[in-house]
Amino acid sequence: MQARGIHHLGVAVVDLDEAVDTYRRLFAATLEQRATLAHEGVDAASLRVGSGRVELLSPTGDDTPVGRFLARRGPGLHHVAYEVEDVAAALQELVSSGAQLIDEEPRLGLFGLQVAFVHPDAVQGVLTEVVSGG
Repeated sequence: MQARGIHHLGVAVVDLDEAVDTYRRLFAATLEQRATLAHEGVDAASLRVGSGRVELLSPTGDDTPVGRFLARRGPGLHHVAYEVEDVAAALQELVSSGAQLIDEEPRLGLFGLQVAFVHPDAVQGVLTEVVSGG
């Protein structure tokens, strides 16, 4: 699979407003988009930091993927997202290379992007996302 580059770093946070303010104050980040995905159980903010992007994720409840992550590990790096031309094609290539997937098919992610997650065991312990469309 040929990644175009890192699309964003996903960071799990307890308080989204506080985290956005922190990134603005410390890194002159600019808010790109903010949304709630009820079906994912997450409030998210996408911030531009120079030419890079950070996605801040705050759970809408304790029994959500990000809520469980915070309970186990506390705030911090949640995932690394790689930009690809076609998520479905990337998933096929990843499977043929022996990667264990979380998502067998692309799904709609934040901000209308096509996304899919690769199991951390396949990528040296790092939850990995492949993204296209933005």
